[in-house]
Amino acid sequence: MKTQLKGDRVLAGKEAVAELYKNGYFGRPKGDGLELSLVEAAFLLSRGKLEIELEGTLLDFRAFFEQASLRQPNFELKYIVYKDLKERGYYVQPSATDFRVYPRGSHPGKSAAKIFVHVQSERQLLPVKLLQDSVASAENVHKQFILAVVDEESDLTFYEVKTAVSKGEMPEPYPAVKSDSTFLEDRVIAWDAQASETLYKRGFYGKMLDSERLQLSLVESLYLFSGGVITVRDRKGKVFSFDEFIEKASEIESSFLRKYNVYKNLRNSGNVVKTGFKFGTNFRVYRKVESIERISHSEYLVNAIPEDFEFRLSVMSGAVRLANSVRKTMLFAVEQGEEIEYLDISRTKM
Repeated sequence: MKTQLKGDRVLAGKEAVAELYKNGYFGRPKGDGLELSLVEAAFLLSRGKLEIELEGTLLDFRAFFEQASLRQPNFELKYIVYKDLKERGYYVQPSATDFRVYPRGSHPGKSAAKIFVHVQSERQLLPVKLLQDSVASAENVHKQFILAVVDEESDLTFYEVKTAVSKGEMPEPYPAVKSDSTFLEDRVIAWDAQASETLYKRGFYGKMLDSERLQLSLVESLYLFSGGVITVRDRKGKVFSFDEFIEKASEIESSFLRKYNVYKNLRNSGNVVKTGFKFGTNFRVYRKVESIERISHSEYLVNAIPEDFEFRLSVMSGAVRLANSVRKTMLFAVEQGEEIEYLDISRTKM
């Protein structure tokens, strides 16, 4: 079957509609003929299903592949993913998100596509805004969003990305106690013995310095400060204002306020939040803790990121793999003004 390469499409005649579209759901009818995307045409060319001409010259697979790569950004990456999905038995159609994928055993006309696939090279930075917009587009029409990452050896890793709700089951954000405290080098000490014990055993804050005093992280301290639970002084006895605390903490850690906003959101949603340092993340999160003696495994690992963040996919891959290996969900908390949106990213099989 002879076809013509025109711009970023391959045009076939009327006979292709019956042979390729109605039988294999390749391309889309246009006028009396069929219009194929470059990846569809390359796939069919590799299987001897068509011939492709450019200005009267017949193109072999190499020549067409080179032409297609010149005409469509990331063509080779998209072809690798398209070919992989087709060989797994899926019906795949090009779309605005790269591909729409139909459930196994189904096809266009029988049911709707269930998956949107976005293709990305491991070398490319991935803006979180692009990811959020893509996930929103998929979820708005009840589709699953899959990120297909092609590494330098052309191996594929698939990630499911979806929004998440951070609702926990703790009945109160903090016990009704009060304590004086001191801001030291990079943490805060609460001095009242009874308040310290209550905050530690009932609120699951900080770590006991000894039997009477509680040491708190900076985000924990500001959260308790904001609720009137602790008063914070410097080492000379001067009482901090809320803004002064933020300024001081931000000198110690430039991303402090972003982390605090995520911490506050998680705590206000009924979670217990602790440092995720041992896992290479900002926080580990428990939806419910029964007692300080019986703390179960945390459900989530959370990284707080700005709205203009760009993922390095090798770093993202490492974080997701670690979370999966310790049976936790990896969440990325994206700061959006006063709001926080959580993206749940996990490896998946197609």
